[in-house]
Amino acid sequence: MIAKVALIVLSAVLANHLGLVEAVENLLNHKFSIVSCPKCCSFWLVLIYTITHHVPPINAVAISFLCAYVALWLELLCGVIDRIYRKIYESIYTTETDNVADYPESTVSELQERSKQ
Repeated sequence: MIAKVALIVLSAVLANHLGLVEAVENLLNHKFSIVSCPKCCSFWLVLIYTITHHVPPINAVAISFLCAYVALWLELLCGVIDRIYRKIYESIYTTETDNVADYPESTVSELQERSKQ
């Protein structure tokens, strides 16, 4: 059961961190306040899971609060990992030129010209 609770928390944090929740909200044109917060989402999902698996209510609430707190730190860890990723990415892929004259004629502009005719 501990592994499943950990997977629930991880899923709730990553779904929010990676933007899945926001994408679904944009698709449905509705904001889900509880789901869009990793702490709240973790708390409620773990509470529902533990209660439906016959954990005593007091224990279920305590476990849910603990998981919400862990979700807070897990989200912070995801932010740190993102920052490290961006630094590595920028060191590998340095700068791109913004001058359009440096690029050869692209197929996109050819297609645009064909569509005008």
